[in-house]
Amino acid sequence: MLKKILIANRGEIACRIIKTAKRLGLKTVAVYSDADANALHVKHADEAYHIGASPSKDSYLVSEKILSVAKRSGADCIHPGYGFLSENDQFAEACAKNNIVFIGPPAAAITAMGSKSRSKEIMAAANVPLVPGYYGQNQDPEFLKQEAIKIGFPVLIKAAFGGGGKGMRVVEHADEFQLALQGAQREAIAGFGNDLVLLERYVTKPRHVEVQVFADSHGHCVYLGDRDCSLQRRHQKVIEEAPAPMLSDSLRKAMGEAAVRCAQAINYVGAGTVEFLLCGNDFFFMEMNTRLQVEHPVTEMVTGVDLVEWQIKIASGQALSLTQEQVTLSGHALEARIYAEDPSNEFIPCSGTIKAMLTPLQNKHIRVDTGVQAGAEISSFYDPMIAKLIVWDETRPLAIKRLQSALEQFHLAGFSCNVEFLHKLASHEGFVTAQPDTHFIAHNLDELTAVNPQQEDVSLVLASLLYLSLIKNKESADAWDKQAGFRLNQHNKIHIALDLPQTISAIEGQHGYVITLDGNQFAAQAFIEQQSITATINGEKYTADFYYDQEAHAIDLMYLASQHHYKFKHKHYISEIKNAAASLAAPLNGTVVKHLCEIGSQVTEGMGVVVIEAMKMEYTLAAPFDGQLMSYCFAEGELVTHGAMLAIVEASPNND
Repeated sequence: MLKKILIANRGEIACRIIKTAKRLGLKTVAVYSDADANALHVKHADEAYHIGASPSKDSYLVSEKILSVAKRSGADCIHPGYGFLSENDQFAEACAKNNIVFIGPPAAAITAMGSKSRSKEIMAAANVPLVPGYYGQNQDPEFLKQEAIKIGFPVLIKAAFGGGGKGMRVVEHADEFQLALQGAQREAIAGFGNDLVLLERYVTKPRHVEVQVFADSHGHCVYLGDRDCSLQRRHQKVIEEAPAPMLSDSLRKAMGEAAVRCAQAINYVGAGTVEFLLCGNDFFFMEMNTRLQVEHPVTEMVTGVDLVEWQIKIASGQALSLTQEQVTLSGHALEARIYAEDPSNEFIPCSGTIKAMLTPLQNKHIRVDTGVQAGAEISSFYDPMIAKLIVWDETRPLAIKRLQSALEQFHLAGFSCNVEFLHKLASHEGFVTAQPDTHFIAHNLDELTAVNPQQEDVSLVLASLLYLSLIKNKESADAWDKQAGFRLNQHNKIHIALDLPQTISAIEGQHGYVITLDGNQFAAQAFIEQQSITATINGEKYTADFYYDQEAHAIDLMYLASQHHYKFKHKHYISEIKNAAASLAAPLNGTVVKHLCEIGSQVTEGMGVVVIEAMKMEYTLAAPFDGQLMSYCFAEGELVTHGAMLAIVEASPNND
């Protein structure tokens, strides 16, 4: 048995592998770059070693550094996770030469599947269906154009050694072919160091269905069901599910057996995934991923198999513990990939500090795989995936409802994320009632990123209640603001100083507030506890989580699956109440730090007059009405007590 495992990866997958390895009694070794010095996988491992600067090319992609750590730590095996060195045949060979077990397939199998054109040749020989196309070595542009004409337009140009949508072009007409070819080749050489391309008939409405296979070194190979990964953006998966819905038993069996033939054709060992395009009842081989997939948890949820455990045991020489007849599927599982990205801005990745991270309670129905926690930095050096939210239930409809609910409980603050987008996607009728094709997100993007006006209003009212409770009542420059209900013949009208184009105000009453938003009124009251607010708005109950950033003077509000970031127009509250000379009284004990106006100068209502500092925060006190600044009562640097008048403003003659 293996005894000490080095995880040549980071983040979520490293934490995932460490969890199973420790359960099996293996000592764990982590590696980390500069950016990951305080990462969760470093904390969870028994040992951790620094391997270089933050860029992957200087750390996680340097096989010599990984092997050096393995020797220093005494690790007898390496798990590459996914990405980085996981499908690097030279790294697999180097492990073998150094008597370190590579927890993955043989290098020859990685090599065979590394080239899309070569893999297609192997699959054709193994009687695995292929999309009509050209997979040869002749890369003469005119020859490729003639091949495209034979295949029939639209044609898909694909980088033979590519992935993730890079080096890929869809060509609708022959006269567009050469420019598209040049663009694909440029991306291919930049991304993969090889500009070899292949051509395929472009399938207009395909589903992306993949089959999980597992093989041991004793000649056994099984398939562990299938997964549907059709929901994609930029050719990258967003929501996956197992088993793939609406497949007949005969089709499911045919795809599974084809995947096994694929693995056997290259003498495969370990976990692998065979990806197919599904068009009606016809399926075509796309590629084989010779590693563990990001979406492997959905297969684990429906089979009850720990795939990482199987990887470790097979790498140690054990045989598969189940035959094909013993593999059973139970219920339905879905996985949503939660990213730091902005769906409304072409899914541009975001970076920043996780100021708050609240996840649903994990149980047999809900699983959260992540490598970060509150306070962690989402670095621009790596993939912006924050977590994987996995749910299971007895049927697909129940699993979808559970996913919708779990997304409403997954709250993040500090940067843009795709939780609300995922919730809309999981709630879309086209997904709930039928399995969409790979173009579903692109075709419905406007709807999936549209703003819900009613939800926006609720969020603004909740933010206003938080402002009133957390900021205004504590930092008001008007000493009378704390005297609820007392205002000489005037309502206690309060300006909600959110940095938004909307005009928001509140009137305080005996049982809460009446908040006016662009002319619409909301009767509201709230109870706040730690990072949660429960409010009654016009008779209906709402609950949200929030994060108050005192330094930035802003609130992150997380209501249902939505995320809103609200800043304040002024760092400090300025009273709107006319003729309230007490607005220039110190709201608490402090120090005068700045006189903002010259004595004798004209001031207007709301103009800042004097700044005091208290409890490491500054408070700007404003002129209560138009007039002339007659004097300051305290010099800069002097201490003042709560209620002390700081300046005298004499009203203009026409000021009532």
